[in-house]
Amino acid sequence: MSQDIVADGFNEIMNAKRVGKVELTIKRYSKVLLNLFEMMKSKGHIDYETNEAEKTVTVKIIKLNECRAVKPRYYAGVADIDKYLRRFLPSRNFGSLVISTNKGLMDQKDSVANKLGGSVIAYFY
Repeated sequence: MSQDIVADGFNEIMNAKRVGKVELTIKRYSKVLLNLFEMMKSKGHIDYETNEAEKTVTVKIIKLNECRAVKPRYYAGVADIDKYLRRFLPSRNFGSLVISTNKGLMDQKDSVANKLGGSVIAYFY
């Protein structure tokens, strides 16, 4: 376990997927990780439920190829987002690159539409 909760959560999901599990429980989470899970849920990759009493998150993998946290957190201006899309995603129209802007977490399409740059947090497809 490291200090990066986002990377730990995504690594747990990918390890469970490799083993063949469909459902897993994550014991450490943060608001950023829950926002990322909400983005993944809206795209149809996972489903999740939080248990406030036990402070855990139960994640059900629906249709997910890969999810990774980006380390180090590169700063991407609006003009540089395409470079990181080519680096991390298999295709420009396939997957989501999550960028932390001053207006909150956004995927690459929303970030370019709002003309906002920020730190590249994670990607999933």
